[in-house]
Amino acid sequence: MGAFIASTSLVILVMLGIVIGVIHFLPIIVAGSRHVRNFWWIVLINIFFGWTLIGWIVALVWALRDQPKYIAGYVPPRSYNGY
Repeated sequence: MGAFIASTSLVILVMLGIVIGVIHFLPIIVAGSRHVRNFWWIVLINIFFGWTLIGWIVALVWALRDQPKYIAGYVPPRSYNGY
């Protein structure tokens, strides 16, 4: 019975660590998925100042507000009227 409780506690601890890790690195995940221009600055701020709440918020806001490197858009073909 004691081994079952110890293994269950370990599983819960690992799952909690994964959730906390994902939340902590959320600015990096957002910046990477959006392909923002200042990705490496956001990574550095999140790694060095992310443990403070202010650094994490700055990195997250910057990741959400920065312009993506690539802007994809649809350009319709020109209508050709026989000229």
